[in-house]
Amino acid sequence: MSASRSTAMLRRIFHVICALPFFASSIALAQGGPPYYTNDPGTPGNKDWEINLGYMPFFFTGQSISHTPDVDINFGVGDRIQLTYEDAWLRVRDLPAPAKYGMGQDQLGVKWRFYDSGEEGMAFSVFPQLSVNNPNHAVQRGITPPGASLLIPLEFRKKFGPVDLNAEAGYNLVHLGPDGWLTGLVVGHDFTKRLEMDAEFYATGTFHPSFAQPTLDVGARYKMHRPIILLLMAGRGVRPAQSNQPFFVGYFGVQILLPPKSYDRE
Repeated sequence: MSASRSTAMLRRIFHVICALPFFASSIALAQGGPPYYTNDPGTPGNKDWEINLGYMPFFFTGQSISHTPDVDINFGVGDRIQLTYEDAWLRVRDLPAPAKYGMGQDQLGVKWRFYDSGEEGMAFSVFPQLSVNNPNHAVQRGITPPGASLLIPLEFRKKFGPVDLNAEAGYNLVHLGPDGWLTGLVVGHDFTKRLEMDAEFYATGTFHPSFAQPTLDVGARYKMHRPIILLLMAGRGVRPAQSNQPFFVGYFGVQILLPPKSYDRE
């Protein structure tokens, strides 16, 4: 596919996502965070926990990376601050070599929702996240990158009548590697009090060399017996499947909210 056709495809996808609010009669409170890559300004609440456990596959032509599982633990400090720890047990496969297993990088983050005008208004947050390697042989075995990185993103939420949009954009400072960027957009629809479905456009890349990896996915959250929420997401790269463009991405897991809350009062 030529560069012009890829650009045209990206434009069409953006148009489709941006048009969703005008065709949905009951879109409300689209949320970033697992199972999606885009984060939102939301925090768990004072002294509340949000724990996400999921299987995250990334399949490429001739290779794959899977989080088996990915562990994402969040704790609320006050109403606007969230402390985050995330890590994963990785399965890395480069055909025809056998799969390699090892611990991923620890990710330590602090989210601060510095502006919030209420459910009907806007909210902004910053969510710096430091990723560092564990004292193991994952770097030498080619499982994790050699250096640490600091991601500095800005999250945004705005409600337009019955529509709630979440967007994120950020800069990634990388030690021993090229600096990068990310951007994401999530639009959702509450079909019932328990079932929410969403569409997401997400992209990451680097500046020097110039590289982008855009993906498009759809997913759902289903509130089971409290405090468990089922998390599902599946998608693929926007560009043709190559060694550096995924033909499948996903998230399959659960979210645990502690202390338990009644879904009927949410």
